[in-house]
Amino acid sequence: MSHPDWVIGFEDETWWSRLAMPSLHAWSESGQSLRLVQQSVAKGDPDPKALACYGLLVQLAYRDGRPLEEVWLRFVDGRPVSGITTAFLEWSCSKLEGLGKSALLLVWDNASWHISAQVRGWIREHNRQVKESGKGVRIVFCFLPIKSPWLNPIEPRWIHGKRRVVEPDGLLTAQELIERVCAHFGCPNADHLAASANVA
Repeated sequence: MSHPDWVIGFEDETWWSRLAMPSLHAWSESGQSLRLVQQSVAKGDPDPKALACYGLLVQLAYRDGRPLEEVWLRFVDGRPVSGITTAFLEWSCSKLEGLGKSALLLVWDNASWHISAQVRGWIREHNRQVKESGKGVRIVFCFLPIKSPWLNPIEPRWIHGKRRVVEPDGLLTAQELIERVCAHFGCPNADHLAASANVA
């Protein structure tokens, strides 16, 4: 709080399924209980069954002692890997620099694409360039203890989001699912990250 140009960010990845039904409860008219229908994908359906997504819960400022938070999302063509992780970090730092921030205090878990030599090396080089140029957002990362997802405040947001976007008795297309997720979190649908991406 004493460094208004610093930001705390809680990062995580999740899969948004077109088929899996989240655990939820809902009010309904008497005798007309809501049922979630298990969906299946037709043979010719071109969309994937699930979409990977990177998320960063950023605490941008404080008001009355409480953090003002936003969730930033990028969907992935494929699955989370080190190269996509560095592209997501670069995109996040670029957004933060545009907001006048100078440091991202990054909290995340010990996923293999977080602790890889490629990602650690990229962060070192990124921070070196920020220090030498005096421009940009440096990254200070902190790993959560192993198997402790409850310590990451973005985790319950994933759960609530999956309950909000589910279609009880129909199969969403990939695009419909993406649009619902982005609408729930109030963020734009940015271009998807891909393993070949250097900067997005």
